[in-house]
Amino acid sequence: MKKLFTILIMATLFSFSLQLKAQLVIQDDSTYSTLSEMLLANELFESGEPFAEELGYNLDDLDPMVLNSPDSFSYTAGIENYEYSRYLLGTLTGRSGMGLHMMWSPIVMEKAAMQDSTFDGMFTGGMVNGYNEDDMLMMMIANFGMNANQTPPANAFPQFADFAFGNNNLPQTVAADFQMDIGSTRWDRSKMDMTLNPGAMGQSMWKQYFWAQDMLGSFHDENDEGIDADGTNSPDSVGSPNFDPSNNIFYGGNNLDGYIGQVLTAVAINKAKFLISQLAYDGTNLGMVDPATYDPANGIKYFPTKIAVTESMISGLPPQASSFDVVDETSQLFDQLSLLLATSNFKNMMNPNDNSDAAHLAYHEAFDGYPFPADMSVTGMPGPFDLMMGASKVLFLNIMAMHFNSTESTFVDESTLNASSQVEMGSTIKAENAAYIILSLAKFSEEFAGTPLQTMADNALSAQASFILNNFKDASGGYYNSYTIGTGAATSTKTLAANTAIIRGLYAAYMATNDANYLTEANDAYNFLINNYYVPEAMAFRTSLGDNSAVYNPWNLAILSGALREAKLTGNQTDAELIYTRVFKKVYNAMILAEAEQSGETGSDSDGDGVPYIAGGQKPYVYANEGLLEITTSGVSIINNNNIELNLYPNPASDFVSLEMNLQDAGTVQISIYDITGKIVTTKHINSFGGLQTYPISLSSISQGSYIVRVSINNEIKSIKQLIVK
Repeated sequence: MKKLFTILIMATLFSFSLQLKAQLVIQDDSTYSTLSEMLLANELFESGEPFAEELGYNLDDLDPMVLNSPDSFSYTAGIENYEYSRYLLGTLTGRSGMGLHMMWSPIVMEKAAMQDSTFDGMFTGGMVNGYNEDDMLMMMIANFGMNANQTPPANAFPQFADFAFGNNNLPQTVAADFQMDIGSTRWDRSKMDMTLNPGAMGQSMWKQYFWAQDMLGSFHDENDEGIDADGTNSPDSVGSPNFDPSNNIFYGGNNLDGYIGQVLTAVAINKAKFLISQLAYDGTNLGMVDPATYDPANGIKYFPTKIAVTESMISGLPPQASSFDVVDETSQLFDQLSLLLATSNFKNMMNPNDNSDAAHLAYHEAFDGYPFPADMSVTGMPGPFDLMMGASKVLFLNIMAMHFNSTESTFVDESTLNASSQVEMGSTIKAENAAYIILSLAKFSEEFAGTPLQTMADNALSAQASFILNNFKDASGGYYNSYTIGTGAATSTKTLAANTAIIRGLYAAYMATNDANYLTEANDAYNFLINNYYVPEAMAFRTSLGDNSAVYNPWNLAILSGALREAKLTGNQTDAELIYTRVFKKVYNAMILAEAEQSGETGSDSDGDGVPYIAGGQKPYVYANEGLLEITTSGVSIINNNNIELNLYPNPASDFVSLEMNLQDAGTVQISIYDITGKIVTTKHINSFGGLQTYPISLSSISQGSYIVRVSINNEIKSIKQLIVK
């Protein structure tokens, strides 16, 4: 009775109210979808450092070991988004083994075949095994390390073609030296779906572009200090494209970035080569397509959605693909647009005529003959630039021939070839496809400016954007999940993924066309999203309209990230980055399975963000395939002073609790935690400059039970919340 009376007195004194927030529960932490995880990686990258820099933040102020400093948004964008994105790609392309090893990639095999018998064992410590491919790969990797002044990590598994699905439960515990010896992070190959999917390969290649262009866009010296390219400085020897190890200029912005950037570029080049030389399908056989002469009117060759791989085991070497079999011959729009986004962006990076910025001046040094071949105008032979340009052309022509219904002025999700090798298009277009094809066409148009292909792309982009407004939008301002020609819009419950995708697509349409109508419609769609899907007190979005059981996955988290970012950057929606930060802390952090030092972790959730340290566990740093959050709340809403908004997470908590405060004014902040008798158990004083701030508080010395958290600014009580310690 005394305890109850004390609580009632505190309630009267502090005017607090209870808000018991549900926590996200992982439903599937084993299934790995390459396409969805890589789409998330791409959107997180763009919502990372580029987003923060666009808003004027100085990222030199960020320290991964100082959580949420100088404020929560810049830390969320510049550290967590950026590094989580890097985790996702590094896990797939170097650690997991989820694909075909670079040793058996087209260019490595071509170069290995050119060597004589004395080459075998030359770069593998004298191990003569009848294969030159392992020596060729080791020579390439050693050169990349020398070019960047970086020792390559041990036991990596670089892959040029990614499998579609896998099981990410590791068969061993991650070792403490996982950063430089990758072996303990390898996945169980027996649990992988050894199927190639163009969408998975395209999204991973798009991510490889994002990191390669970021990493190779400048130089560095022997002290690992960055050097901007100016057109006169170079890692190369004077009068030669070859690397000069004595001039104290190395490829990449720092040692590790220079090395990884070269590896990712080599992977992407081999991936594009593999696609056009082995995976082009004519309806009967897989083979090659010649971009220089390709015209779909003379016989379509496209990339089918599922190709099963059969492997041969080779003693002492990675398994090698022995056959490829088409198991689903449909052409899926998202597959094709994903590849087109990747090849178009790499074409831009490799363009020998682009001197628009310091980054491209640095790229020129990488594509002048060493470490990567120059373009055809220099050598007379197609180089990486020509490869990406040709692959982009093939993909675009196939998209137009197989997916664009010119009568209805819309793209469709899938198509195939009939027995007469004629295109048979489907009739349905999903919101996500309708939106992301706009992004893909916009980039393709930029890269083929001044050509007839640009006009085709621009016309198709405008047609798709108009089709969205005329057919996907309902009377309330929301957007349907899909539209079927001859039937109409889907009647299913509108999803978060569909509505955020439309926002993403309409902002892209505005940026491509400068048509203000698209901007207005995108902003209206954003307002509908916030009013109907966002639940502020839960710091979360519903994933289906009107449903408080939110089911998150990498797919809808990816699209949400892109929509909120573009709402801020393009739509000038003032609250978008604040909402994104809150949802990231509540949902995105709860969905990633592990992290490391790059995002502030040193072990045992040392930064208190709820994400475990990768070493010592058996989960890689990827996102869970599914998480459930019950958004319903109990009690009355939080009462907040006009000058502060306070959120606690996780709550209930055990080791750490994070306090998120949005302060309008600067001042001395006092955070006090009281037990149910009114006794202070811990107090923390902080000098704040205002804005969104997040502070971790250790609960290691606090017993299980119910507590009250009180926040005062300059000795004036501003907010009260209940905290459950479990």
